[in-house]
Amino acid sequence: MALVTTKKMFEMAYKNGYAIGAFNVNNMEITQGIVQAVVEEKAPLILQISRGARSYASMSYLKAIIDVAVAENPEIPICMHLDHGDTFETCKQCVDDGFTSVMIDGSHHSFEDNIKLTKQVVDYAHDHGVVVEAELGQLGGIEEDVVGVDDVMAHLTNPEQAVEFVEKTGVDSLAVAIGTSHGAYKFKTEPKLAFDVVEKIGEKLPGFPLVMHGSSSVLKEFKDLINKYGGAMPDAMGVPEKAISKAAKLGVCKVNIDTDLRMALTAKIRQVFAESPADFDPRKYLGPGREAIDEMVKHKLQVLGCAGKAAECL
Repeated sequence: MALVTTKKMFEMAYKNGYAIGAFNVNNMEITQGIVQAVVEEKAPLILQISRGARSYASMSYLKAIIDVAVAENPEIPICMHLDHGDTFETCKQCVDDGFTSVMIDGSHHSFEDNIKLTKQVVDYAHDHGVVVEAELGQLGGIEEDVVGVDDVMAHLTNPEQAVEFVEKTGVDSLAVAIGTSHGAYKFKTEPKLAFDVVEKIGEKLPGFPLVMHGSSSVLKEFKDLINKYGGAMPDAMGVPEKAISKAAKLGVCKVNIDTDLRMALTAKIRQVFAESPADFDPRKYLGPGREAIDEMVKHKLQVLGCAGKAAECL
């Protein structure tokens, strides 16, 4: 089947209390590891492409890799999504390039300007059959060109504003700020996320899909491997997986995962380099890295609750 939008995915996720994993891709091995996992677990999939990924690999290469994944796995609903589009022009280009979902991130603008920009993107995207995600409130941390705020709890999404924002823009999903952060160094202690914000928005906008950004868990097994084989990530800490599972039952239909992918790949490559220093064949370390991503993503699909849900999202 062809690429799909997130409309049916989110409808079923909201109804049945699970979330779809939205995984960032940068090259062939990362994409293959993710797709292999969702095929094995029979899960729906969102493949995200950031501005950094497009700069690194070029859109034509990434689109071709995803097209192959779609063609070879017709039983898996796959959405190609723009992560953190920052301008109308960027979103328009991605719509024209064949994306089935785009995110316009106007969260750093004023509320009024965020509405104006988002509405402009929504009007163009909807005319071309593409769905739109927006963001209200601000996260912490750093991810590529996205720099968050220092005090995440002071920039949470306002539920009243969320209602007005959705009504005035016609956006299809909304990324909310509930205390998460981008990157691997999210917190100094285990976070307490603002689930009350999610619940209040759910009461005011029943059935409307919400999104969690900055939701990698910075899994200990990969942090330990990285540090064991020459890395320096002693203070890295992410979002507890129990919190992600809880959010999925409260109307969060999409959970973004990027840092955990990078850590799984890096940890395995470091291990191969350390244990087989004579090897110089990229296949000898990228292959195991791909398998590490496969295993990590399968684990995440269980946490999200979307394993086995591919058929109902078609």
